[in-house]
Amino acid sequence: MRIGILGPLEVRDEAGRPVEVGGRRLRALLVRLAAEAGRPVSAERLLDDLWEGAPPAGGGNALQALVSRLRGVAGRDVVGHGPGGYRLGIDPAEVDAVAFERGVAAARAEDDPARRADGLRAALELWRGPALADVADADFAYGISARLEELRLAAVEDRVDAEIALGRPVPPVAELEPLAAAHPLRERLRGHLMRALCAAGRQAEALEVYEETRRALSDRLGVDPSPELAAVHLSILRGESPAP
Repeated sequence: MRIGILGPLEVRDEAGRPVEVGGRRLRALLVRLAAEAGRPVSAERLLDDLWEGAPPAGGGNALQALVSRLRGVAGRDVVGHGPGGYRLGIDPAEVDAVAFERGVAAARAEDDPARRADGLRAALELWRGPALADVADADFAYGISARLEELRLAAVEDRVDAEIALGRPVPPVAELEPLAAAHPLRERLRGHLMRALCAAGRQAEALEVYEETRRALSDRLGVDPSPELAAVHLSILRGESPAP
């Protein structure tokens, strides 16, 4: 069985057929366990997370019923139970978030920039939307999804660095622009957007990205742009192609 949480919940059986997991709380239970990559989660923690701090009377029975429903839908082995609590009963590598993290780690260990870039691209292709999308408003999801999103952004930046080192074209503006807009303080990412705009012949817009970034850093953090971003800015002012 494969479970996807890098986007809306997606479950597939051994043959690759989709498995329908209906019901918000049932889906939340599976997402919660999948996010722990096989580590046990106590019944108390699950009750608090799934019922948003207000578990029902006889909460233990309610949780057991929910687990039984999930086993009935996705298979008896999908949820295990032991002294530490409930855990996902499949190989953690069958969860896309785990496969993504392992793929990123393996790619970063590559000395060859081509293999590094290709490995990072393959890992990033596992994303189908915001992580833990089914439970985006749940308190427990915030820290998990934020950590995965940070890893995704860093992987994008690393991939672009590797591709630039290989002499490959800078990624298109359409790929980088929404990420940079969502993260106005992320200088490395916004530097890549400036390079992409410059490569597309849009130098004025690249310079505006720098100004936006400078203002955001000053207003929010009270700091100036890094020397690396300033160097990209200076290259564009001089009409040069920004160095990697």
